Amino acid sequence: MQFTPYLNFGGNCAEAFAFYAKLFKGTIAYQGTFGEMPASEGMPLIPESAKNRIMHVHLQIGDQALMGSDAMPGADATCGGYQPAQGLWVSIHAADVAEGQRLFDALAQGGQTVMPFGATFWSPGFGMTKDRFGTPWMVNVAEAA
Repeated sequence: MQFTPYLNFGGNCAEAFAFYAKLFKGTIAYQGTFGEMPASEGMPLIPESAKNRIMHVHLQIGDQALMGSDAMPGADATCGGYQPAQGLWVSIHAADVAEGQRLFDALAQGGQTVMPFGATFWSPGFGMTKDRFGTPWMVNVAEAA
């Protein structure tokens, strides 16, 4: 079994995933917009303002994946509208302190640092930040052997 985080955005999913692909050294395996979806019976019309928004993106990073999409503009939160992430953090486990610091610094740039990256009682490197796209991240370095 594997869990895959699925991130939602308010219109900047393509920009966020281009950044994540570069940062995490991954490959975008699929990216499609709402405007590219085939029409199907019973499906509501896609507003012009949503046609270039991302309907689904799949970023492959080694044997891990990160997925996401944009919300429909103007949609109610109970019906697929965008709400900033709350009640969760995407946790990254870096191989060493230097890699942890690199990831944290890139994610924190233009975002909001919640807990600066540094040594803790459980890890030689840990930090919490919300990136400039609103995604909350925890960067953790495995305890040194």
